Amino acid sequence: MTPLATILEPGLSTTLQDLGRRGKRHQGVPLSGAADPVSLALANASLGNPPNAAALECTLKGSALRFEKKISFALAGADMTPRLNGEPAPLYRRIEGKAGDMLVLGAANAGARCYIAFEGGFSGDDFLGSVSTYLAAGLGGIEGRALSSGDVLASAELQTTAPRDVPRPMQTMLSRSFVLRATAGPEAGLLEDDSEHFFTMRWAVGRRADRMGAELDGPRLHMREEITMASSPVFPGTVQCPRSGAPFLLMADAQTVGGYPRIAQVIGADLHLTGQLRPGDEVWFRKTSPAEARDIARKKEALFEGWLPQGLFT
Repeated sequence: MTPLATILEPGLSTTLQDLGRRGKRHQGVPLSGAADPVSLALANASLGNPPNAAALECTLKGSALRFEKKISFALAGADMTPRLNGEPAPLYRRIEGKAGDMLVLGAANAGARCYIAFEGGFSGDDFLGSVSTYLAAGLGGIEGRALSSGDVLASAELQTTAPRDVPRPMQTMLSRSFVLRATAGPEAGLLEDDSEHFFTMRWAVGRRADRMGAELDGPRLHMREEITMASSPVFPGTVQCPRSGAPFLLMADAQTVGGYPRIAQVIGADLHLTGQLRPGDEVWFRKTSPAEARDIARKKEALFEGWLPQGLFT
């Protein structure tokens, strides 16, 4: 396989991700894949790559790479002030690089993850049809781990189509405050009266936050009664309420079942935003009905028609 780039500095945590292992949860296999699949797919679209092509996911602080050949690349997601040979590199646009060029990403001021896609995609270790890195089990990516200095990334040599600049309305504008629309979860009715305002409270992302999920800081929630639940299905976007009373929002690497009450579920159309949450961010959950969630998904799919794969918001 053709070498594309060498990792000089890996950043805080950089992994290889695609759109994940869909349709495997009944076998106990988490979705994994990009925490913000919309940004990954748009980076690929900028290059004419298939939307599922593997790209680099940089978390909070980006990596430094040296190009090993002439190649086009694109960035999307959180702005990590990327620089190519010391000059600013724009997001959501195809950029030409040549052998010996240096791409350096810094720290994000808003948002948590930036995606670096290369023309033709990156190759990695395939597991159940995906090369996404699942760190908890050491699967996919490069030996199932975060990238290290000296790693050489090779091309998947995927066929490409014409590159496109992503229109501004499709670009995710990130800040330190998020409104996430969510439906009530199956056990939401077990919250005590003084805790039923989950959907109107201001929450903050706690320090306990990674690709598995994020603990939310705010008023402690209380259940009407102590219950012992049988393990039940959970998904990325499920909000659980453990005995501590601190809600926990599940993300891309979430387990497939859990035993804590499920009090809310972020709707599919907003799920990609959870991948951009970072410690300290403010979060509000706006209560949404299932019918409203379906309508929002249809409208969002219409906006991104021809840019994203079908079903990404459902």
